[in-house]
Amino acid sequence: LVLELAADGVLVFVLLLNAVLGQNGWSVTYTSTHICALKGSTVDIDCSYSYPNDRNRGIMVQERFWFIRNEYYGPVDLRTDPDYSHRIKHHFHENDCTLRITDLRERDSAEYKFRFITNQSDGSYTGSPGVTLTVTDLQVKRGKSSAHTELQCHSSCDVIDPPSYVWYKNGQKIKEEASSLRVSVGDDDSSYSCAIKGHEGYRSAAVCEKKNNTIFKVTVSPSNEFREGGAVTLTCSSDANPAATYVWYKINGRTPLSEERQLVFSSIQPSDSGQYYCTAVNKLGRKRSEYISINVNYAPKFVSVTVSPSNEFREGGAVTLTCSSDANPAAQYSWYKKNGQKPLSNERQLSFSSIQPSDSGEYYCTAQNKVGRKRSESTSIDVKCGDGYRLGCIRYRCQTGTFETVPVLKRCSNRCLKNEEHKLCPKTSHVQLFFFCKKITMLAFSAAIGHICSHSWLEAVLKQWKKHKLCPETSHV
Repeated sequence: LVLELAADGVLVFVLLLNAVLGQNGWSVTYTSTHICALKGSTVDIDCSYSYPNDRNRGIMVQERFWFIRNEYYGPVDLRTDPDYSHRIKHHFHENDCTLRITDLRERDSAEYKFRFITNQSDGSYTGSPGVTLTVTDLQVKRGKSSAHTELQCHSSCDVIDPPSYVWYKNGQKIKEEASSLRVSVGDDDSSYSCAIKGHEGYRSAAVCEKKNNTIFKVTVSPSNEFREGGAVTLTCSSDANPAATYVWYKINGRTPLSEERQLVFSSIQPSDSGQYYCTAVNKLGRKRSEYISINVNYAPKFVSVTVSPSNEFREGGAVTLTCSSDANPAAQYSWYKKNGQKPLSNERQLSFSSIQPSDSGEYYCTAQNKVGRKRSESTSIDVKCGDGYRLGCIRYRCQTGTFETVPVLKRCSNRCLKNEEHKLCPKTSHVQLFFFCKKITMLAFSAAIGHICSHSWLEAVLKQWKKHKLCPETSHV
C-alpha cells in the first residue's frame, strides 16, 4: 500500500493494482482493489467499464450502479440505501464509473462492486471481485517505560510509505512529523491526540495522561549536618500501590545514581554537595520527589599567604599580608609573628601602613571553622632601611663640672639597620651636630639608642631640643 491524494485532496491508502475483469469484450476495471481511508474523510473508488461495440446489435447501457450486498432479487443499488443515499456521488460519463463516498464511517468498510445493465437480455455485467474499502480511525496507543509514556499514532492501514503526523496537547499543536510522542509520566493532567499532516480535521480521539497524586517523602540521615568523611543515607518512600521502584538523580545529572530505595554515601565528600531527588514508578505512573540539598562541611584546606608588594619591603612603605583558604563554612583568620604568643590580627588581612625594620620577621596565619583549624606556611618579611636619620647622644661637661647630654643626628645609608640590635651607622656615613657653648668644654660623646626615618619626626625632635634648652642660645647646627 502507498499513499494517494484524491482529486479533492482526500488522503487514502491504496493498493496499486489495476483489476481488469471481463470476457468477450465485457469488462470492469478498478484502479485499486484495496483502499484504506480515515474515518470522516472522503474516498474516490475509480472505475471504468466497457462492452462490445457491435452496431448490428445496437447495445445500449440502460442502468449503472454500485452495490455491496445482494438480496434475493439481486444486487441493491447504494442510492436506495438510506445510510448512503446522501453521502455518495456517481461520476458516470462515457465509460467512467467512479464512486465517491463522503463522511466515511467505520461501518462503510465493505467490498464495493460496480454493475451495468444493457438492453440485451444477456447484456449485464458485474465487476467481481470488487474493491475492498477499509475505514479506520486514528488511535493513540500507549507504551510505558519507567520514566516516560510513549504515545503512538496508530492506524490499521498497513502502508509502505508512512505519512507525517501532527500531535496535539490539550487541543494545541505541539509537534509534527513523527508518529510517536514521548511524554513524562505523571507530570501533569493533559490530553493528547494526533492527525495526519495535511488532514488535521480528522484527529484521533484524545487520550489523557493523569497526574500521579501519590504521597511522596524523602528522608535524610543524619538530618542536621553533613561533614566530610561522614556516612549519609537518603531514603525515598511513597504510598504507591502497587509498590513503586525508585531511581535517584542529582540535579543537572542525566545518569541515574542508584536504582535502590536508598542512596548511600559511606564517606561523603565536598564534591557530593548539591541537590538530589528520587522518582517512584509503578505501572500506573511516575512521580518525582522534591529536591533535597546536601551541603558538605569541611575543615580549612590549602591555607596560604600572599604579600603585596611581593618583591621588596622598604622602611616606611605599606605592606599587606592576605590569608586564603578553602573551607565550608567560611573560615575565620588570625595572624601571628613567629615566636609570638598573641595574635596580631583577627582579620583576613594584616596591614602595615608604614612598615619598620622592627617589623622584620616571619609571619603566618591560621584558618578555623567549626570543623577544624589549619596553619599556613611562614612568610618572611625583611624590611630594608630607607634614607633616614639615627638619633644618638653626646655627653659633655661644663666648666662648672656638671655633665649634660644632648642629642646628635646621624644620617644612615640603605645598608643600615639590617639586624635586630639596630646598631649605629658606620662612622663614615653620619652627620654630626656641632655646637659651641660659652664656658662649656666638650669632653666626650657616646652613642645611645633610638632612630628616626622621616624629616617630620626629625623636626619634632629639634623643636623639643630647643624647647628644653639643652644647648645654650649661642649654639648652632
